[in-house]
Amino acid sequence: MNPPLPRARRTLSPLVLTLLAASSCLGVDLARRDANLAAEQNVRPGINDNFLASDSAEQHAARFETESREIYARRHAIVEALKLRPGMAVADIGAGTGLFVAAFASAVGEQGHVYAVDIAPAMVAWIGQRIRREGLGNVHPVQCTDKSSGLAEASIDLAFVCDTYHHFEFPQNTLASIHRALRPGGQLVVIDFHRIPGKSRQWTLDHVRAGEEVFRQEILDAGFELVERRDDLLEENWFARFARVER
Repeated sequence: MNPPLPRARRTLSPLVLTLLAASSCLGVDLARRDANLAAEQNVRPGINDNFLASDSAEQHAARFETESREIYARRHAIVEALKLRPGMAVADIGAGTGLFVAAFASAVGEQGHVYAVDIAPAMVAWIGQRIRREGLGNVHPVQCTDKSSGLAEASIDLAFVCDTYHHFEFPQNTLASIHRALRPGGQLVVIDFHRIPGKSRQWTLDHVRAGEEVFRQEILDAGFELVERRDDLLEENWFARFARVER
């Protein structure tokens, strides 16, 4: 009787070993990220209480939509700087009274979508009224939370955060949800106040928790890269565009 043949030794190629190692590292990184998100502490408790307690957004509309506010006065230039295209899906995160929704709706056209996201029920209701009044059929109001944008995964091409980033109570969690909501190649545009001790208004120093450098690093750490920064657009605020990095 012939002796049994020896079993073939199963060896893994260097490529397979590399992929297995990379997969293991990715799993560790994701677990670490999830742990960090779960452990994140509120960085600005109470900053949204005034909006959450409002029964109506009318008083906020009178304050936000006035020529004395730089964002309102420069609204057309801001929309132009975003470089929106027909068919895009854009989310205005912290949309407030809906200052930009009509302009966004026009820029992305009937085939595009605008998600007007806000944490305050009164703001969301106000935007809903604006949608019906102005016939903005491609605008969708979204109620978010203090830890999430409330947007579906891979649902948008551009996230727009205007004078709202400093209102993020849990920036790591909120940025993670924005990162998930962006499609591959998607972008995040942030406009927020310059906070410079000795130069900025006292209101800004008291209200905004940190300056551009701190906010920018938080965004980079959340899986974005800086692709554009403009100094010529605004005076009281900075403008930065970030691209979503695959993770």
